[in-house]
Amino acid sequence: MRNSRPLPSAVLASYHYCETITGQQARNFAYGIRLLPTGQRRALSALYAFARRVDDIGDGTLDPDTKRARLLECRDLLERVRTGTVPQDATDPVALALSHAAGAFPIPLDALDELIDGVLMDVRGHTYENWDDLRFYCRCVAGAIGRLSLGVFGTVPGVRGAARAPEYADTLGLALQLTNILRDVREDAGNGRVYLPAEDLRKFACPETADDLRRYPPPAEADFTALVRFQIQRARELFAEGFKLLPMLDRRSGACVAAMAGIYHRLLDRIAEDPAAVLRGRVALPAPEKVLVAVRGLTGLDARRIARQAHP
Repeated sequence: MRNSRPLPSAVLASYHYCETITGQQARNFAYGIRLLPTGQRRALSALYAFARRVDDIGDGTLDPDTKRARLLECRDLLERVRTGTVPQDATDPVALALSHAAGAFPIPLDALDELIDGVLMDVRGHTYENWDDLRFYCRCVAGAIGRLSLGVFGTVPGVRGAARAPEYADTLGLALQLTNILRDVREDAGNGRVYLPAEDLRKFACPETADDLRRYPPPAEADFTALVRFQIQRARELFAEGFKLLPMLDRRSGACVAAMAGIYHRLLDRIAEDPAAVLRGRVALPAPEKVLVAVRGLTGLDARRIARQAHP
């Protein structure tokens, strides 16, 4: 951090609000950041609280025009953060916390613009013809979060390949988002959304519409298991590339990322055990298993293992 002076009470209260939001609504994320230094943990909570606000608008029940108006308000708030014009007596705790975090860390705020762009794609009911289309969306809604987080973590001074760290952070975000998409196939279809690329759905003779995709069992001619395994392999390749970020981070930051990513990586393994399960409902890790994976990450076991693989 650039400034270690005691924080004004309003800023402290705003950070506390953001940490509460994070703890209540992002268990996986909260597992990961708990061992970070206070300043980094607060900054990541502020980023999460803003991202949560944007996501909630996109996923809410408002009509599309109102959603677009609310998202434009988020973009206006972001511009005030970018220009340093959020007043110290602001009544919006997310604005105040994010403004302070942006002044304390080199956070690439343009990535939050990308997040808004991605949610606007959801509001418009965007569909994805091929992987390139879906990858662009995933970069907006998840790769951007990876790059924002890297702005808070930083890299180890002098570490080899640090110039590629944003690329790896972005790719790891893509891996997590593709895992989310697989996990939520049925839930998303129920909300009228299909994220899997139409090109891939056709390749495996699977239905392309949300109404058809949420029906179980799938049509006899559909090889849904092969479709899911195809996406799992894609996600595993993204994880393998994204995990190259870990050796570039300090011990605590690496443990944080390993804990968060480890939960999703294990979730992908769980989906691989029964690919058709994603059509029956949302696949989830049992709480004890999630805790175990998180603890392995937080203790640095997984980060050290991945670092050895990256630099044999």
